[in-house]
Formats: sequence, structure tokens, C-alpha cells
Amino acid sequence: MELSRRYALAGAAALAASPLLSGPSAKASAPVADKQAPSFYRYKVGDIQVNAISDGANTFPLADTFVLNARKDEVNAALDKAFLPKDKVTIHFAPLVINTGGKVVVIDTGNGPGAYAATKGAVGQFPTNMVAAGFDPKSVDMVVISHFHSDHVNGLLLADGTPAFPNAEVLVPATEWKYWMDDGEMSRAANERMKGLFASNRKVFVDGLKKKVTPYEWGKDVAPGLLAVESIGHTPGHTSYVLSSGSDKLFIQSDVTNHPALFATHPGWHLMYDQDPAQAEITRRKVYDMLVADRMRVQGFHYPFPANGYVERDGSGYRLVPAPWSPSI
Repeated sequence: MELSRRYALAGAAALAASPLLSGPSAKASAPVADKQAPSFYRYKVGDIQVNAISDGANTFPLADTFVLNARKDEVNAALDKAFLPKDKVTIHFAPLVINTGGKVVVIDTGNGPGAYAATKGAVGQFPTNMVAAGFDPKSVDMVVISHFHSDHVNGLLLADGTPAFPNAEVLVPATEWKYWMDDGEMSRAANERMKGLFASNRKVFVDGLKKKVTPYEWGKDVAPGLLAVESIGHTPGHTSYVLSSGSDKLFIQSDVTNHPALFATHPGWHLMYDQDPAQAEITRRKVYDMLVADRMRVQGFHYPFPANGYVERDGSGYRLVPAPWSPSI
């Protein structure tokens, strides 16, 4: 029998008049947690298991120059539209561990132990989250690097300067390796940030790894089912990947965009960290047009965790549609 409107209104009035807490106050049965569970997420591409492993997230004040060709109020409007707070930016980091069934492959390594200490654990979480996900760094067969920015390569070394993946072959883009190891390019570094990157990369690859790397070329598989794809602009040798197994594919975009709420929505915006912003925009539009046309799943290093989904057109830009969380693998 349906409740009459008069009966429903009378019940609501009685509820409003009664005390909300009529009995003794309840006490918490456990202390309030102060941290999240280890952050990793698994899904499959054909027969290959992809493990997105969080390296944490870094929050910093929104600088006037974070987007080189947009006003700060325009960037704040984009943040607000995405239900994100104004005047600050939170950037996520998500390296991958790929289990092909025969090889364990790490793609990019996060911010490293120095950043973990400097940020009091906000970033540099990849090693502990990787172990929590069931992977021993000593069992990694290959580490594939997309480009030589610190948030992708500093995790190659432990705090004592020794290799974090002692039994792994380290593969690097040939063009990227040539650029960062060129003394002439280092002498022409345009600003303090670039000078710092050259110094940091020499510390990682020369002092730490003793140049024991394997350069790879675009257009070839660098690991089982993992095709290296040129996606320059962010750096001279910036690389993305297509992971294939059977008829299933995943595009691993690396840093084709930074935060999607800003740079997918506004593909013409230029990030301050892009070494060639105009070329980065050309690459971004080309890649995202392909993702839309092929309806291909995409994994983004700086997407909000677990950092994968699909891309659709949205006005003059694009929109990330997060893939639904699945309780099964």
C-alpha cells in the first residue's frame, strides 16, 4: 500500500522533532587510519598482465608559467570545471610492471629515494608499492625508460647509488640517450632546470649504471609485445608504446599529456616541462586523434591513479573516460 502524502509529511515532522542521538554516544572501535593501502592496480591486455604501481602524487602551488600560453585564471577555470581546487596542481606518477608470462618488465621507475626523503613520502613510493604488489626488484628482467626526466629515471638507483634492479637490462631510447649524453648539448643548456637535468642524468646513467644500458630504436619491439613509438616534443627522444597481445592493445602514452584535466581538455596548452612545446602539441593531437579513432585503451603516467581509460572528443579538445575498476583480473 502506498503511503499517503499526509502520512509521509507527518512522519518526517516527527523525525525532525526527535533527537538524532537518543542513546549513549558511540566510541570508535579502531583508531583513525592515517594512510592509504599500498597503491597498485592490475588488468590484462590479452594474455599480458599490466600492473599500474603508484609512485605517489606531488601537490604544488599553481605557477603563472605552469601553462606557458594560458593565463592563470584560465587554468584555474579548467581546474574548477574538473572539480579540482584552484591555485594548486596535484600531479600523479604511475610506473608500470608488465608480466608477459615469460618476462617481468618495468616501464619507468618514478621519482626515486631522494624525492621520497625530500617530500616525506609523498612521492618515491614505487619500490614499496611494487613489493606490496608481489614483485621482487631482483626478479625484474627489463627496465624500459620512456625519457630522461627525473620522475621517470631516478628510481633506477637506490639511496646508496647502486642499481635498484640489479639483474635487469636497462633499455633507453637511442635518440634520448644521444641527447643527454652529449657534452655539447649539456654546455648549451638554456636554464638552471635543464642544467640540473643534465647533471642528474649523468649521476644516474654514468655514475650509477656505468653506462650499462641498451639503446633501442622506434618502430621495434623492445620487450615481448611492446612496440616503441616516437612521440617527441616533451623531450627530444620521448617515447610511447603500444602493448599488444592477440587482438587486444594498450597505448602507454608516457608524458604525451600531463594532467588530463588540463592538457587533454586543452591540447593546445603548452606545459612548462615540454622541451619543444610546439612539437609536443603536434604529437599530442596526433596521438589523441588516433586513440579516439581506434577506441584504444590508454595508460598515462600522470593520469589520476590507476591512470588508464579511454579518450573521446570533447569540443575542441578531448576528455578522458576512466576505465571502470574491476574486482577481477
